[in-house]
Amino acid sequence: MFLVEPAHSFAAVEIHNRSGSSCIAQNKLCPGWIIDNFDRYTHPLLQHVYLTVVSVGIGFAIAFSLALVAHRRRWLVGPIVGLTGVLYTLPSLAVFFLLLPITGRGTTTAVIALTSYTLQIIFRNIVAGLDNVPAEAKDAGLGSGLTDRQLLWRVELPLALPEIIAGLRIASTTTVGLATLAVFAGAGGLGSEIVTGSNITFKTGVVTAGGLAVLLALALDIVLLGVQRALSPWRRVQSA
Repeated sequence: MFLVEPAHSFAAVEIHNRSGSSCIAQNKLCPGWIIDNFDRYTHPLLQHVYLTVVSVGIGFAIAFSLALVAHRRRWLVGPIVGLTGVLYTLPSLAVFFLLLPITGRGTTTAVIALTSYTLQIIFRNIVAGLDNVPAEAKDAGLGSGLTDRQLLWRVELPLALPEIIAGLRIASTTTVGLATLAVFAGAGGLGSEIVTGSNITFKTGVVTAGGLAVLLALALDIVLLGVQRALSPWRRVQSA
């Protein structure tokens, strides 16, 4: 027994295909194409998240260590700011291509380059946050018998947290944007869909990949604000 599909169903499919092809051919924003092909963006988005989170995480670990050392030895602030400033001003594509002969194509090259761009932002914010801790708070801590190490972890760093998180927010947003260029280092990410999408339908491909990058930046920003709120319960009490 054979089942015969209604003729109008074939006609509907044909009309859908033609309309989709027409939208692509005219380089319009094609929501239907995005819905039908959204799965192609899943893996590049995960790659982009990995590149961003790992680079910012490593950058924070390095910058935080440097900032703690420079906080005690103030003469180091200038040289560290100068060195990280040089790294920050280097063109991103040039850094990718300079690293390729050393680390090869792939995630390692992208992470090294992206990490270097986070150092100055995070370092300067941590140093600024520690410098802006009120002297009365430090005097009160020392007066209560805290050692220098205890004063740092119990008083100075908690009070410097807003500036530290602000640096992480800026570094995360910046890294999301720079990570789109990681495709030229062979690391994938949403930049790969921007490049390949331009060969299919420039407007739809670029808007979809770019929109996902913007949403990722917003999501990371919200997460960091939540972390700041969770680690600063006294601020919630003051607001209340």
